[in-house]
Amino acid sequence: MTDHSADVVVIGSGPGGEGAAMQLSKAGKSVILIERYDKVGGGCTHWGTIPSKALRAAIYHLTEALNNPLFAECGFNPKLRVSDLTKTAQRIIEKQVAMRAKFYSRNDVEVVFGHARFIDSNTVSVNRETTIRAKDFVIAVGSRPYRPDSVDFSHPRIFDSDKILGLDEKPQSMTVYGAGVVGCEYASMFRNLDVKINLVNSRDELLDFLDDEISDALGYHMREQGVVIRHNEFFESIEGQDDGVVIHLKSGKRLKTDILLWAAGRTGNTNDLGLETIGMEPDGRGYLAVDDCFGTKVTNVYAVGDVVGFPSLASAAYTQGRAAANRILGNVSDCHLAKEIPSGIYTSPEISCIGKTEKELTEAQIPYEIGISHFKHLARAQIINQTFGMLKILFHRETLEVLGVHCFGANASEIIHIGQAVMSQKGEGNSLSYFINTTFNYPTMAEAYRVAALNGINRLF
Repeated sequence: MTDHSADVVVIGSGPGGEGAAMQLSKAGKSVILIERYDKVGGGCTHWGTIPSKALRAAIYHLTEALNNPLFAECGFNPKLRVSDLTKTAQRIIEKQVAMRAKFYSRNDVEVVFGHARFIDSNTVSVNRETTIRAKDFVIAVGSRPYRPDSVDFSHPRIFDSDKILGLDEKPQSMTVYGAGVVGCEYASMFRNLDVKINLVNSRDELLDFLDDEISDALGYHMREQGVVIRHNEFFESIEGQDDGVVIHLKSGKRLKTDILLWAAGRTGNTNDLGLETIGMEPDGRGYLAVDDCFGTKVTNVYAVGDVVGFPSLASAAYTQGRAAANRILGNVSDCHLAKEIPSGIYTSPEISCIGKTEKELTEAQIPYEIGISHFKHLARAQIINQTFGMLKILFHRETLEVLGVHCFGANASEIIHIGQAVMSQKGEGNSLSYFINTTFNYPTMAEAYRVAALNGINRLF
């Protein structure tokens, strides 16, 4: 058995592991990164964020072309398979892997491929062939789709969010079980391909962590597109057949479609890490408990990214990795993250938000007002024919402090960062007045901030 040593071992090369490894290496620490897959990038690059968003973009460009009268007059009507659309994703994945491999090489981070398992709190084995000793460890192993034992995922018509990326032919109909972020994104994507969609939601509204108005707008838009949404429903059994899949609901309903996408939750990749040997125990979904600086109950072991649960965002994971690295480096003051981080939901159109919702502000009895800009009134939205959506600013009635920004529409995940920058300012820097007194390029989608701010100010008088 070969022996190695380093100051820090990072397990997992997704955004969280990469963030930790880069920060530690640049600070002069020797770092060994262990990756179970045969390429760096983690689930984000190979099965999650990158391939799903690349598929979404390919579908968007295809539908835009098909709906363009100019192309229609030229007889443009391609018969593409889903696998043709996912080829774009594969090219992007290859570019991302090559780029990230250079990051590790350039920063002298040694990458070891294989499965890591703790032997004790200062030692891991890789594939039971190599042992690596270190003072500190960062667990960044990510998560995978939750697969209940009662569902046969080996059936060719039953998919989860990893398996669906290998779909070849476009189905005529599809049931999506689970209306969280992943379920809503895929329901929206496949509906854009003219697939008949049943979206089964175990709650009474879509994405209930969103501002109510945004959640309602999403539900309205999806129904307008033809998605059948079924709230407060729970599955009893799922029956894979030769010509489709039948989902039996506890309400007595039965839904039969060509395929089924299971999108009900995820679980941390903590299985067979040997955590029991160091006194650590994941919860029932495989997640690890951490403190504010991402330390676990074992003083020299840290955990970041999806394996710690909420918010399970690639953007947050990278920042968490850097925060854990700062804790290891003794920079405790730099290990605390900003309390407000934006969320991005890649439905069609996009949703992005940061800060408080109306419900939260009402429950906290904070006097707030609303400023709204409807995209249908923006020149840029009219030019690019993306007029559905809105920007909503919540602000304090007396101080004009921006308390929340909620966006639903084209480029929402980009637009939100203007609000994020203002909200991060201290004192008078965080004020609705910034949007009123700032000159925005015209025509742009960002101009929505000025329109919404003026709309909000007018409500005060």
